[in-house]
Amino acid sequence: MRAALIAGLIALLLSVSAAAVIETYQFDTPEQEARYHQLAAELRCPKCQNQNIADSNAPIAQDLREQLHRQLQRGASDDEIKDFMVARYGEFVLYRPRFGGDTLLLWLAPAVLLLLALIVLWRVVISQRNADNRADSGLSEEEQARLDALVAEEERSA
Repeated sequence: MRAALIAGLIALLLSVSAAAVIETYQFDTPEQEARYHQLAAELRCPKCQNQNIADSNAPIAQDLREQLHRQLQRGASDDEIKDFMVARYGEFVLYRPRFGGDTLLLWLAPAVLLLLALIVLWRVVISQRNADNRADSGLSEEEQARLDALVAEEERSA
């Protein structure tokens, strides 16, 4: 039983490596190859959504890698390549979308949500303190006033 489990785990691990993306592109310079790998890691696969095109096995990711290679060979800059990809697939294709009118909500939402959470936390703490102060004495305001008067009278007579 144990040997079968180990064999199954080994087979599973070997199958994961077999599914890896293997492509060979020829580059003119090592810098061009480094740019290719950097851009492939920065561009999101439109089909897979949470994988970059370097890691995706989807046919569209393969097409994007080919297009990326062609544009690098043509001498396009990183910004030109990103602009091309955004024109075809929208800002979604970028893991770090540009700050602008279309992505304003995306960029500002975390700060707004954090601010709202801090306001709610502050309100909860204040209301809890007020509730604790009222619950400490267990007396109504009228009873507390009478107690304070009696204590003050006792202090004067002593």
